[in-house]
Amino acid sequence: MKKIIAVISLFLLVLSSCSKDSAENVQINNKKTLGASANDLLSADKFDSMIIEIVYVEGFEPTTTAITNFVSFLNSRINKPGGITIQKRAIPSPGNVSYTNAQIIAIEEANRIHYNDGSQIAVWAFFADAKSSSDTSTSVVLGTAYRNTSFVIYENTVKKMSGGTFKPSTAVLETTVIEHEFGHILGLTNVGTALQSDHEDPDHKRHCNVESCLMFWESESGGNILGGTVPQLDAQCIADLRANGGK
Repeated sequence: MKKIIAVISLFLLVLSSCSKDSAENVQINNKKTLGASANDLLSADKFDSMIIEIVYVEGFEPTTTAITNFVSFLNSRINKPGGITIQKRAIPSPGNVSYTNAQIIAIEEANRIHYNDGSQIAVWAFFADAKSSSDTSTSVVLGTAYRNTSFVIYENTVKKMSGGTFKPSTAVLETTVIEHEFGHILGLTNVGTALQSDHEDPDHKRHCNVESCLMFWESESGGNILGGTVPQLDAQCIADLRANGGK
């Protein structure tokens, strides 16, 4: 009887270990460097559907218009015949005055639910209630793409910079920053999606040198929003995406 119990215990230990390893291996696929999953996100070769997990601090939910615009942007540029699913939920405030990159990653680690599963690729988006710790007296960070399937929007800062006189609408600024950061995740510019022409800004790496393009560096601060409209990808960025499996 003792031998039987010992064998069962050993089996359960091995099973538990394998399950843990398997879960960790799945998560590793969503914890790679920026741009590493550009082709998987753009094409239907490996993943034919996508789920985007939007987690926001209570009181800092992105506008419905911005999310609708974001999905429209994705549908126009990526091949996911199985569809794109948006899942939103709120979490309590962590109580930060500002966020370091390490703190943003820790929040993802503690709260992320969805990882790549079968033919569905997963993306994490966090909408924060405080500024980036990288903000200075002359510049602010509105968003950051920091992993292959992860990005953060500093929603509190976005709200402060929008919605008033001589400012863009909140939905326009949100849309611009969300789509810009996701452009980085798609490998733009020259960060996982190869250049088809020479258009990377030498002074602002990973950005397009066309001032009207969504991937121009000032989009991260809303500086190139003209006439209250969301900047579009220029022809060169679109060519890069198409060459890497996109539309």
